[in-house]
Amino acid sequence: MKVAIVTGGSRGIGRAIALELAQNGYEVAITGRDTEQLKKVIAEIESIGQKGLAITADLTHNHTPEAIIKEATGHFKQLDVLVNCAGITMSGSFTDTGIEDWERIFNVNARAPFFLCKEAMPFLKKSKKAIIINIASVVGFKGYIYQSVYASSKHALTGFTKVLAKEVQPLGIRVHLISPGGVATEMVTRVRPDIHPEELIQPEEIAEIIRYIVNSNGNGIIDHFYIRRFSGLPFD
Repeated sequence: MKVAIVTGGSRGIGRAIALELAQNGYEVAITGRDTEQLKKVIAEIESIGQKGLAITADLTHNHTPEAIIKEATGHFKQLDVLVNCAGITMSGSFTDTGIEDWERIFNVNARAPFFLCKEAMPFLKKSKKAIIINIASVVGFKGYIYQSVYASSKHALTGFTKVLAKEVQPLGIRVHLISPGGVATEMVTRVRPDIHPEELIQPEEIAEIIRYIVNSNGNGIIDHFYIRRFSGLPFD
């Protein structure tokens, strides 16, 4: 048996990743705030022939990472893959950004992945093939106007991932960072209405990278997957 946790698994990239992991033999715990939507994804996971667990959780709260790991590992008794996919954003000038905005976005995008990894570590150490995948953003490398808090939080996640990968390498745990450009999700559609829908990356394209990661057994490791939209400039 192989077990994965996917945060933000109720829709968008997280849903696509959860279904891809199920297709590749994983039992999957998914988290999100929308209980009914989580149940729909669990039904899809079960239709593939795998077991699923829906964990309704709000990552803005301090205790949530510990609670997620406790519930998932209590249910499945093990953990092999952790995917930190949940993310939130806002659009607006930094001068119009309040401390509440900053804390809410950082809590979900940066703090939660940090402490989810920390709480998961005792279980990942026991896995024969432990993997952590953090979903960042190209915005974590390129500053986009009116996305100052989101960009800051993704810079933080990127920096944490680099350190984490070095610290857990001696334990045999693999850590990967995925930084997508605009993906066809509700969040991107809301904050980037200027991007034509046909130009957006599909969530399933990100899930294909997950498939590669979990099935790769060679000595070559890709630390960072940086995915731009086809219409964007190469190496920009």
